Amino acid sequence: MNGVELFLLGRALMKIGEEALPPPPGGTGRHPGGDRTVLVVASDIADHPDTTASEIVARTALPQSQVSSAVARLREAGSIETAPDPGDRRRVLVRQAAEASARVAEVRATGIDEALLAALGPDGAPRLTEVAQALDVLARNLRHAR
Repeated sequence: MNGVELFLLGRALMKIGEEALPPPPGGTGRHPGGDRTVLVVASDIADHPDTTASEIVARTALPQSQVSSAVARLREAGSIETAPDPGDRRRVLVRQAAEASARVAEVRATGIDEALLAALGPDGAPRLTEVAQALDVLARNLRHAR
């Protein structure tokens, strides 16, 4: 595998991941591009608790406006909590919520088998377990790689 093949695989996995997500509330079944930004920000917050929006911008290279919008959406959904930084009351710290909201619990509980089967095609069922196990290995080894 070369860099281009890895990049294309990553895009294919992102599409499968999007298909695996439950549809947005009141949505048409497809997630708009902003939802992908929210997922990136949520992942960064999970990896870096008690962080600030500026630190998220630095790590993700997303524009400040997109990070701020994603933080607001995550807070509204009950996925994260914000609090003043005790060391500098002008800064706001962001962390995962202590208790997951119903929507967050739904998203986290959604499996990927159906989306994987669709991606594997009509003769993919015999390979489903092998592919799911390979994804588990990749996730275990690369989840925190940046």
